[in-house]
Amino acid sequence: MQEKYDKYTIIVSERVDKRLTTHARFLAKVSIESAMRLIQEFETAVKSLETLPERNSYFSAFTSKPRKYRKLLIAKRYLLVYQIKDNIVYIDEMFDCRQNFKFAWLLEE
Repeated sequence: MQEKYDKYTIIVSERVDKRLTTHARFLAKVSIESAMRLIQEFETAVKSLETLPERNSYFSAFTSKPRKYRKLLIAKRYLLVYQIKDNIVYIDEMFDCRQNFKFAWLLEE
């Protein structure tokens, strides 16, 4: 059973950081406001995980450990996949739900 903490530390993977940058750059070509909104919603979502990361449902697709990862939808179309270990939340992946995304990183477990 997982302990409850007052505040969790958030660690965003380099992969997620790169994907956010890529998506924001793409959006900025069409609308700078949309790109800024994506970044703001990402930051708000990450901040919210500091206090209540257990609130989101489990992400069980493509993994042999169905209760390891959780998911959080942001900006209506981006899925953050994260795991909680003690008082640390690791954001491991970010997907655009409109695209055919790959789960190769889950096979590395």
